[in-house]
Amino acid sequence: MATRQTRILAHAATAPSTLVLFLWMIVPLAMTIYFSLLRYSLLDPGNESFIGLVNYEYFLSDPAFFAALFNTLKLVGGVLLISVVGGILLALLLDQPCWGRGIVRLMVIAPFFVMPTVSALIWKNLLMHPVQGLFAWIANLLGLQPIDWFAQAPLTAITLIVAWQWLPFATLILLTAIQSLDEEQKEAAEMDGTPPLSFFFYIVLPHLARPITVVILIETIFLLNVFAEILVTTGGGPGNLTTNIPFLVYAQALLQFDVGGASAGGIIAVILANIVAIFLVRMIGRNLEA
Repeated sequence: MATRQTRILAHAATAPSTLVLFLWMIVPLAMTIYFSLLRYSLLDPGNESFIGLVNYEYFLSDPAFFAALFNTLKLVGGVLLISVVGGILLALLLDQPCWGRGIVRLMVIAPFFVMPTVSALIWKNLLMHPVQGLFAWIANLLGLQPIDWFAQAPLTAITLIVAWQWLPFATLILLTAIQSLDEEQKEAAEMDGTPPLSFFFYIVLPHLARPITVVILIETIFLLNVFAEILVTTGGGPGNLTTNIPFLVYAQALLQFDVGGASAGGIIAVILANIVAIFLVRMIGRNLEA
């Protein structure tokens, strides 16, 4: 009886916050679904009309959507590759005893605390500028032709910027996992004379399988929403070479003033993000059960 009363009191105590959280999520989603069924333009306020699924049909048949989807996948895949591989290498390096290791770790973590807009401006004006940037200065020093990153390789440039921001996160997670490696395994490998590459591939890498999966899951969820870096550096261009799905929705709503079409695009983006999240969560579940 006491246990039942405790459960009732616990549910009653958490009900207000649960209700607020539910409304916080459901109300905007419901309004977005409602607007996605309307012909709603900011240039013609007050003349909204119900058109059903026409906005979804238009958005899904628009060639710009498939280009944005492809750019989103390339951006996410490129950043994950750089952050995971680079995170493993940095974690192995930071795990080695050396003087000033704490300062080095702090410097490695620092990019994660820089705002995306600020980091994008730094990379655009100080590092990747085709005339005055650091990369251009290095190219001239070596007698090479400087690269105009945002004209010749815009999506690669954005991928490098975003990867620089997320590399510290992957490094922290993987460094923690490496430091949890059983000391007895390390000592046994040293006594057996195991080569460093064999030790890495047969002991360290299997130990990092779960942390790598967690890094991929968390980063993917956030990388699907990359926006500020694109807005500050390329504005989705040249053409639509750097337009991803969030930027396409933004352009539909605030550049073309089509709230209905943008709402449909937002719902489609939410569905795609949830499909990816469910797939990754199941993959993590299988790894944890293994």
